[in-house]
Amino acid sequence: MKKCSVLLAFSFCFLFSNAQVIKKVAISNSGCSVYTYCTFKFEKEYSEDSSEVYVGECVKDEMTYGIICVKLLQATDDLEAAEESMINYLNYLKSSFSIVKSAGYGRGHRLNNNENTRGVLDYWEDAAKRNWKMKAWTDGKYIGVLYGYSAKELSEQKLNLFLESFRLPGM
Repeated sequence: MKKCSVLLAFSFCFLFSNAQVIKKVAISNSGCSVYTYCTFKFEKEYSEDSSEVYVGECVKDEMTYGIICVKLLQATDDLEAAEESMINYLNYLKSSFSIVKSAGYGRGHRLNNNENTRGVLDYWEDAAKRNWKMKAWTDGKYIGVLYGYSAKELSEQKLNLFLESFRLPGM
């Protein structure tokens, strides 16, 4: 019986030792947060218009997760204009990330079903043949770009949880 208990306990530990733990982390002092599988170190930069930009990446199980959080200097309540600004920013990022293929932006997403947000989704491939999936969010005051990429097939379930986890201040 003692052998069986030890074997059962060892098996239980083995099965759950590879379980993915997701934790909520603040995106530096931006006011935004995200749920993530790995530890991010964020760097603060400034865009050409002096908006605050927080950037971070981490790697877990051959997948790179990334976050870009922009606290817009010139906020807007016009969500259509905010969405267009976000798409312009994503087009800029495509060249920065050496993206060579794009499925095209899927519009109509809402962060946590909040009608005061806009989101887009896209699948990319870069010059190194890595597969990307990204989702970007805005409320007119912030832009959050979350992405994952890998040389292997993307783990959609894990990646989707991350991409949907962006939280704006007050959410």
